[in-house]
Amino acid sequence: MDGQVVKLAEETLGRYEALTKELSDPNIFNDQRHYAEVAKEHSKMRRGAEMSQELLDAVEAEREARELVPQAEDAEEREFYAAEAREAEEKIAELSEKIRTELIDRDPNDDKDVIIEIRAGAGGDEAALFAGELMEMYSRYAERLRFKHDTLSSSPAEVGGYREVSLEVQGDGAFSVFKHEGGTHRVQRVPKTESQGRIHTSTATVAVLPEAEDVDVQINSGDLEIDVYRSSGPGGQSVNTTDSAVRITHKPTGLVVTCQNEKSQLQNKEQAMKILKSRLLEREMQERAQQEGALRQAQVGTGDRSAKVRTYNFPQGRITDHRVGVTSHNLEATLGGDLEEFTRALAAKERSEKLAAEAAGTPG
Repeated sequence: MDGQVVKLAEETLGRYEALTKELSDPNIFNDQRHYAEVAKEHSKMRRGAEMSQELLDAVEAEREARELVPQAEDAEEREFYAAEAREAEEKIAELSEKIRTELIDRDPNDDKDVIIEIRAGAGGDEAALFAGELMEMYSRYAERLRFKHDTLSSSPAEVGGYREVSLEVQGDGAFSVFKHEGGTHRVQRVPKTESQGRIHTSTATVAVLPEAEDVDVQINSGDLEIDVYRSSGPGGQSVNTTDSAVRITHKPTGLVVTCQNEKSQLQNKEQAMKILKSRLLEREMQERAQQEGALRQAQVGTGDRSAKVRTYNFPQGRITDHRVGVTSHNLEATLGGDLEEFTRALAAKERSEKLAAEAAGTPG
């Protein structure tokens, strides 16, 4: 029996019961902000608390059965209690593994909403069109999962698609679903502008950021330089006659975020701040990983044709994820938002790597 997991189960259940008690107190509604925080934590803990209760019940059942074995009056009764103890022991092992995955090995950002940034890479107009297709793919995948999604900022290309676009996805565990999409995505096909029918290779880069909450990132207003200007469409075409577009520069890091999607300057500022906070959180996560000696390769990479996490081959109608060696021959369905096969394989790879790191005694 894993004493660490049992102790964690007891602590989890204790915290969940304390939150339940706090939510039942009518006075909690006097502070709506605090109520929202408690309700959110309570909701997130429900699954872990239910598994913890199951585990503790199984531990008690095994203890009782073991105590009854020597008190049995005959061999048949003794075997009955021994079988009950073995059954409880198997349940304990199964639940311990689930709790370890849910509460110990789980990425602390998994429950967060997510911001997906897509940029056209190598390939000119074709790369911009591909960036647009990736945007549609992620939007449809979010819809399949009944997640809310919204375009935070975009820079459309004249031919269609985007030079760059930021998509916000909100839903329980959104980051855990999309976090493995980061990297260089490569498309192979014959562009519409290609008269010789030759296959071209283009790329788009994807960065996946957990959406930062106020408690995650504190920003000093004095560190911000905020500029407003007139929104424009593809090719510099004016689409707004007021100074509603917003550019925010975070002076300590040099990070710059622009947003012109909304008609209101205030709305654009809010959207830009969301993106800035998430980029700062991602930066902090990378610095922490470096300090712990577990620096991961940057998600986006160079964006050139040789760097790739997934290839979308149109002539052959297939998609291959190079990290897990999974190939789908249903290109149309995948671009239509059917990404579950890749998500499951990538999550399994992450889990196996954590277990391997744990066995080797290194940070996962």
